[in-house]
Amino acid sequence: MPEKRDYYEVLGLKKGCSDDEIKKAYRLLAKKYHPDLNPGDKDAEAKFKEVSEAYEVLSNPEKKARYDQFGHAGVDPSYGAGAGAGAGGFGGFGGGFGFEDFGDIFDNIFSGFGGSTRTRNPSQPIRGNDIQIDVTVSFLEAAFGCKKDVSYQRLETCTSCSGSGAAAGSSPETCTDCGGSGRVRVSQRTPLGIIQTTKVCKKCGGKGKTIKTPCTACNGLGRVRRTIKKTIDVPSGINDGQSFVIRGQGDSGINGGPAGDITVTVSMRPHPIFERDGFDVWCDIPITFSQATLGDEITVPTIDGKVTYMVPEGTQPGTVFRLRNKGIPYVNGRGRGEQYVRVNIEVPTGLNSKQKEALREFEKISSDKNYAKRRTFLDKLKSAFKDSKD
Repeated sequence: MPEKRDYYEVLGLKKGCSDDEIKKAYRLLAKKYHPDLNPGDKDAEAKFKEVSEAYEVLSNPEKKARYDQFGHAGVDPSYGAGAGAGAGGFGGFGGGFGFEDFGDIFDNIFSGFGGSTRTRNPSQPIRGNDIQIDVTVSFLEAAFGCKKDVSYQRLETCTSCSGSGAAAGSSPETCTDCGGSGRVRVSQRTPLGIIQTTKVCKKCGGKGKTIKTPCTACNGLGRVRRTIKKTIDVPSGINDGQSFVIRGQGDSGINGGPAGDITVTVSMRPHPIFERDGFDVWCDIPITFSQATLGDEITVPTIDGKVTYMVPEGTQPGTVFRLRNKGIPYVNGRGRGEQYVRVNIEVPTGLNSKQKEALREFEKISSDKNYAKRRTFLDKLKSAFKDSKD
């Protein structure tokens, strides 16, 4: 059997991480390697299966605890057990039991000292799984919110059998092997003597009930996969890569459990003029030498439309002006960010002889007093050469 990678390593996590960290890591990797996004990529498919397997164990408190204690052998009884079972299968003890049995033994031993037997009522309601979908919006749609049509697949309670899994006119029956508990008690010979343990009932798969005549619509599963088309509301102010949750629209629950949620991740297309920094908007505007020197009223684009702004006399290159409350609306809140306008003074090209002559005349009648930065530079230059001579 190929050596399995550590589940924490698969998800890029360290042992002792939180449930939220496990969930976040899984979502990122599942999205990256999902077969729908990597058609025909066998390597991505294999990694997706590996990530899903790791999440299936680490997201389950019971399996995670067993994995943390016994490693892969604690959650996969076939791991490390070959013919003769060697050290990995504890075959040397004569009982032929593996790590899963060993874990069950310890569970039962310590349950007598206040521990848990880890049994679960087969009819206990189980919450449905969450679903991850992606939407792409424009810069302005992200700023002000919008409605988007999406399509996704989810598991829904089968209407033909109302989720029971049994064909019309029949119903699930209590499993005769486990009496409806979903687990059976077995005796095993171990190095510690004969010890009784409990295992998942093979006949009913731990459900506590069996179905003689399965529902043809869902093949006895109680749920069917359907394609859902709906219109969702993208909140205003959301940014590229952020997510929001739609409650109760994921997979249907089992045994009357609540439905899961939908997590929607937003991708925002760039804008040709505006750039976003949090809730602030930036844009660059070119102005002429004359406008910067003499001052002028210019037209400035904002996400609300065009506004006018008076550029003051003597504006320098790279000067930034602020337009209050012209930025992105706050998500689910009041107020907005700001808009910042950076002016760039454009040097004219392709001048004719008359224009060049006018500039030469202007240069003749100008003095260093008209150029503060140039004057400061020349003063520093004189001082530097004076010091070098000294």
